[in-house]
Amino acid sequence: MAPSLIMFADFICPFCYIGFETVRRLQPEFGFDIEWKGFQIHPEWPAEGMSAQAYRPAIDAETRRAVWQRIAALGEAVGLELKPPELLANSRSALEAAEFAREFGKAEVFEDRIFRAYFRENLNIGSSGVLAELAAETGLDGKELILALESGRYRNRLQENAVAAQQRGVDGVPTFFLGDYPLVGAQSEQVMRQILQRYVQRLAGPSK
Repeated sequence: MAPSLIMFADFICPFCYIGFETVRRLQPEFGFDIEWKGFQIHPEWPAEGMSAQAYRPAIDAETRRAVWQRIAALGEAVGLELKPPELLANSRSALEAAEFAREFGKAEVFEDRIFRAYFRENLNIGSSGVLAELAAETGLDGKELILALESGRYRNRLQENAVAAQQRGVDGVPTFFLGDYPLVGAQSEQVMRQILQRYVQRLAGPSK
């Protein structure tokens, strides 16, 4: 029996990108599906985004560089090149767009494309135009996506995810669930493999 893995995440979180890539690398080995649940961590950020320097302005440049050096090193461990975004995007539209992609069977590839756009290409993933272009690149209808975003078709889905997160005690991302077992934060590939192995063994029951 293959494990099911639920992932509460947000596209503007670099640790979510690292965690997403880690579980994707382990997918062929364990055969699980990633059930993405978008969880917006900064709904207060302006819809048009804001400069990185405007967020927590008391943090000096050297500290910011040190933080990103650590993040970049974690990314390199799973084959990712991460760059600090110059513009901090409001992720609501991107999270709604991921729900659109799920309906058309393109969730995983589209989620990966959004992460790359934000953390490698410095694109504003809060822009419906940018999201439409990314959708088209992954085989989705960009115009239909814009109509869906304008109509608020997936707004309730995000609210449902927020309620589910609250019920499960999620207050940060990424948070993974294997069954009812929570795992908070991006783990190394080795640690995640060990956790998955133990979980699969538990599902299989005691050996005879």
